[in-house]
Amino acid sequence: MRIGTFVLAAQFPGQGPGEALHRAVRSTEAAEESGLDSVWLAEHHFVPYGVCPSATTLAALLLGRTRRIRVGTAVSVLPNHHPVALAEQAALLHLTSGGRFSLGVGRGGPWVDLEVFGGGLDAYENGFPEALELVLAWLREARVAGRGERFGFREVAVVPRADELLAGPQDASQEGPSGGPEVIVACTSPTSVRLAATRALPMLLGMHCGDEEKAEMVALWRTAAREAGHPPEVVEGAAHVSAGVAQIADSTGDAAELLVKTMPGWLRQGLDAHVTVDGRHRVMRDPVAYTELLSGLHPVGTPRLAADRLAATAERTGVTRFALLVEGSGDLAATEENVRRLGADVLPLLT
Repeated sequence: MRIGTFVLAAQFPGQGPGEALHRAVRSTEAAEESGLDSVWLAEHHFVPYGVCPSATTLAALLLGRTRRIRVGTAVSVLPNHHPVALAEQAALLHLTSGGRFSLGVGRGGPWVDLEVFGGGLDAYENGFPEALELVLAWLREARVAGRGERFGFREVAVVPRADELLAGPQDASQEGPSGGPEVIVACTSPTSVRLAATRALPMLLGMHCGDEEKAEMVALWRTAAREAGHPPEVVEGAAHVSAGVAQIADSTGDAAELLVKTMPGWLRQGLDAHVTVDGRHRVMRDPVAYTELLSGLHPVGTPRLAADRLAATAERTGVTRFALLVEGSGDLAATEENVRRLGADVLPLLT
């Protein structure tokens, strides 16, 4: 089982973006020091829910600050990027980190980002498959041409090639099929599950989903992957990632109470700041109820409870990689201690 952190760089009430980003950097260093497996970085624009606008840029910094831990994006929002530019960045990070970078991609939401970056609503509603194919081609081939509806360009050379690692320590445990970086897809619907499965790409499953829903998505992925002709070892060996929340304390009540005191304020100001690109009506989750839901689904409590919940999720869903939000307290010292306890108190119970 591989336990990692999910870093939003969340800006809590009364904080500035610099404080949120400093906590993101320091929590990553603490994750490596504590023996965790990975760090997954979110991308958001124009909202305090998360103040990292470029997950690949932050990943570059963190890969330079660390030596062992895997760093991935969860996710880079593909409609906000030219797929070739994003794939070039992924190749660069893969090569210069010795294979420690994972590229997570998703289609995001119908937010004003689409207007600002010029993708438009069609990029969100229809353009994701074409953009994903172009990313994969760039990471796996020597020359690529754009022949789709949105991206058309003459054949060009891929430089640098993602499958030509530089000399030095290398981590091939999560490389893509061609030896380039792992690519993972955020999946929230049967359509996105099938899209990932036909390409044998692992899924990132959201923190709002319970074990039953995640198990259904994994089962659908396996069915679609088999129908696409992928061999059994690929179907059964897919390394999906489950996002969640972790807060470790000496009592489950203390852990849950801390999050109920701190997370709703962040959720309220962060989620309410989202603006849709087309003025469509949106309903915000009740922040307190959502915090309570997350605390009930995920490893929030004593080390023993946390380990049991992670093990139960793995058994029910077949997912053995986790990306856990550890900054729910909003406090740097408390976040570092939370990460330390994940490594020192929870990990030994999972081996």
